[in-house]
Amino acid sequence: MLSFVLRRLASAVGTLFLSSVLVFLAVQALPGDVATQILGKDATPDAVAALRDQLGLDRPAWERYFDWIKGALHGDFGTSLVSGKGVGGEVAMYLGNSALIALVTVLFAVTGSLVLGILAGLYRDRWPDHLISTVSLIGMSVPEFVVATVLVLCFSVALPWFPAVVLYGPDASVGQLLPAVWLPALALAVVMAAYIVRMARTSVIDVMAGEYVTTARLKGLSTWRVVTRHALPSALLPTLHVIALNVAWLIGGVAVVENVFNYPGIGKLMLSSVQNRDLPIIQAIALVSAVVYVCCNLAADLGAMALNPRLRTRGRTR
Repeated sequence: MLSFVLRRLASAVGTLFLSSVLVFLAVQALPGDVATQILGKDATPDAVAALRDQLGLDRPAWERYFDWIKGALHGDFGTSLVSGKGVGGEVAMYLGNSALIALVTVLFAVTGSLVLGILAGLYRDRWPDHLISTVSLIGMSVPEFVVATVLVLCFSVALPWFPAVVLYGPDASVGQLLPAVWLPALALAVVMAAYIVRMARTSVIDVMAGEYVTTARLKGLSTWRVVTRHALPSALLPTLHVIALNVAWLIGGVAVVENVFNYPGIGKLMLSSVQNRDLPIIQAIALVSAVVYVCCNLAADLGAMALNPRLRTRGRTR
């Protein structure tokens, strides 16, 4: 078990290192000049040269990378080229707002989709399965911004239960943002749950056809006891990785939904930073997204090991 965890940790560290290199190189490869973008096209060559020297853009790329990654390890991602504030504090503030949406979305999507996926698998080819599969297929096919627009029309215009847009800034408190969280979370949950439902249904069908499930039924165990004690842990194994990928997507891929609701999250910050060519913030968000992705996959692997005893004893039987 320990060797498995150490291997996964080493793989995670290697993945993060490669991600940081790719992020830095991708940002540096963007067309145009940062100094000219900041000062404008009418800036004199001397002013542009002075700003490039101030930002360290005239130094070799490998020096700038190691300075950046060294600071990132200490939580210092540099200074925003637009606001002049520390990138770490600004990204953390927006990331906390997105984490609030992610938490509500996960509670809705994971719980509901697992229940629906299990029901669809148990009632295969019957009306609950057909209904759940049809709804999940629609959820997979419809873009999240369309779902968000429909929710606004239903629950902000026709039924004014929730605010359509957020009027607070990124420094708003949880109490101020909470009324505006539900519609974005529901829009993301619809899209996220559709994939988990499909995977959970397939896993339940495969597991329920296994020999050990048949043996448990022959011993006289009830259907729900067989499901909860024998089938469910095995069915969750392939579903965990789908959940991990979707949770990572919530942090880095919610820009469209946050823009629809004017929500001050990390996705909206990414869009504004790309428009303003704020490279330090773009690099920081990309690296944080990579960290979240790796951590979610690591958590899924450890969860699979906890659910499957064979993974814990595999190293001892060799």
